[in-house]
Amino acid sequence: MKNLVIVESPSKSKTIEKYLGKDYKVMSSKGHIRDLATKGKGGLGVDVENDFKPTYVVSKDKKKLVEELKKAAAASDNVYLATDPDREGEAISWHLAHELGLDLDQKDRIVFNEITKNAVLTALENPRKIDMDLVRSQETRRILDRIIGFKLSKLLQIKIKSKSAGRVQSIALRMICDKEKEIAAFKPEEYWTLEAEFVKDAKKFKAELSKDQGKKVKIKDEESALAYFERTQDPFTVAKVSKTLKKRSPRLPFITSTLQQEASSKLGFGAKKTMMLAQMLYEGIDIGKETVGLITYMRTDSTRLSSVFTSAAHKLIEERYGKEYLGRYRVKNDENSQDAHEAIRPTSLDNTPEKVKEYLTNDQYKLYKFIYERALSSLMADAKNEATTYELETNSLTYTASGSVLVFDGFLKVYKDYDSAKDTILPSLSEGDKLNKTSLVKEQHFTEAPLRYSEARLIKALEEEGVGRPSTYAMIIDTIIKRGYVELKKANDNSKTKFFFPTEQGILTDDKLKEYFLSVINVKYTAEMEKELDEIAIGKEDNIEALKDFYKRFEPLLDAAYSNMEKVEAQKTGEKCPLCGGDLVYRQSRYGKFISCSNYPECKYKASLNDTVKEEPVKIGRTCPECGSELVKRKSRYGNYFIGCSSYPKCHYIENIEGEKRPFKAKRKTK
Repeated sequence: MKNLVIVESPSKSKTIEKYLGKDYKVMSSKGHIRDLATKGKGGLGVDVENDFKPTYVVSKDKKKLVEELKKAAAASDNVYLATDPDREGEAISWHLAHELGLDLDQKDRIVFNEITKNAVLTALENPRKIDMDLVRSQETRRILDRIIGFKLSKLLQIKIKSKSAGRVQSIALRMICDKEKEIAAFKPEEYWTLEAEFVKDAKKFKAELSKDQGKKVKIKDEESALAYFERTQDPFTVAKVSKTLKKRSPRLPFITSTLQQEASSKLGFGAKKTMMLAQMLYEGIDIGKETVGLITYMRTDSTRLSSVFTSAAHKLIEERYGKEYLGRYRVKNDENSQDAHEAIRPTSLDNTPEKVKEYLTNDQYKLYKFIYERALSSLMADAKNEATTYELETNSLTYTASGSVLVFDGFLKVYKDYDSAKDTILPSLSEGDKLNKTSLVKEQHFTEAPLRYSEARLIKALEEEGVGRPSTYAMIIDTIIKRGYVELKKANDNSKTKFFFPTEQGILTDDKLKEYFLSVINVKYTAEMEKELDEIAIGKEDNIEALKDFYKRFEPLLDAAYSNMEKVEAQKTGEKCPLCGGDLVYRQSRYGKFISCSNYPECKYKASLNDTVKEEPVKIGRTCPECGSELVKRKSRYGNYFIGCSSYPKCHYIENIEGEKRPFKAKRKTK
């Protein structure tokens, strides 16, 4: 064997091997092959007293794979490390080089932003050394996360029975808890509006009271509203007509965070699902006679597009839509335009969504179409709207009517499926025209509390604060849900969007972190740490000094928390354990409350709440869509409610409490 290429993903290896031919063997590391040890002082795998020297071990499930990689490397003339083009990928290449005995001065690292034959072959022609600055940045992040994760999690487990804490997950929890407290403290304020309706040339339109003698109106009570109501008399005079041409620029192409946000709001995909689908589209899809990566690398902070893509896009736009639809190339800022990665875009504009639809799942198609049309439309002309405003006067009061009409669709020619703006058409009026209202309505309102975070809004907030990295947001959200710190659910029956609600345990965890670790677990310090990691990645900061600075802050706080944080005892049920006689207590898991022995882990007894209080199924007035029997609400053994068929086990139909169908998971049979 002449050449060995090592990538991260098995599906990626199959795609690339087809491009390279018989002289190349492509193997997968299946992600990281080793991690920090969990033995030694504190189980950290990090010697804090010796410049934070890490100890790495090959993961148990990767030992056989590493032996296979070593054997293949020894039989090869050349070994190329083609892991993902980011810090994590650089670190994986470094770990591979270490385990395979490769020379770090050897140019054996290849990177490509898209999995296409041309991109892979070009990368092979331009190998480089492993970038040790990127490796040190990733290693510093991993050590920080290990120290905080192990030491802080152990403290919280002992003191308040919380499962874990993390450098960034704790900030996400903080934001959700702070928002909940803000909502709880909110006091609604009353206000009123007056709206008049008119008809002109058979067109109805509405105007709202906006000014009194030229000053902005704020109506705080019904008495004031009634006074304005009585002053509003026919006829109304058109005092002012304003018409302006407004331009709407196309949205920039997707980066990781905006893809997650927009896929959540426009497609209803969670961050985890979006990244999973994007990974599939990036790694390679069989489209007829070839396997090709349909999109560029999906972990990127840059809005830059290559000159090759922009040229092809401009040519397509002109040919398909006309010269007037050509737009200019824009990036977020000059600094980002020099970024090594591009924005997320299709690897080839020839692979239109319609052309590849038959090879994709429905969800893959939705996401690919979104990415394709976002990237193409970003290079198109502005949309143009004619905005019209009428000011109608009566008795020193001004009522305002506003309308907007699309006069040139521009980028919306392609992006219209994801645009929610609608025309508001007003009849033609001239200054001096007289009108009589057909109705006048005064209405009471109350200011609304701040919105809770949805997935999209939380990701946007984290990005704006500079906390974490877009590639980690899906994992952060998944972690705080699994730890039982937050719930993602609909606010009410009429809501379509799910929002984050902190649990009691989540609020307790956040309160204790605020009380004892506020100087290191806060938005500002965490964002500064991210910037420091960025500086290490380009060789401008020393990673050891960064770790020392953090530990000097963190260690005294940890010691104080162990000394002063009150230990929360588990609530007793009032019953005794049938196995050992110890007190039975309530505990919390990701599935809800359950009962276990206070002598755990010595005594393993546990029971669901259902074992003590059996709830009968409740009819909900609907029939099963699969068998026609009645649907009932039941309580699971974990204490959660769900909707299932009353004919179970003959019929396995099941929904969650929000009415979303869930697949039935049969119990595994034991031999």
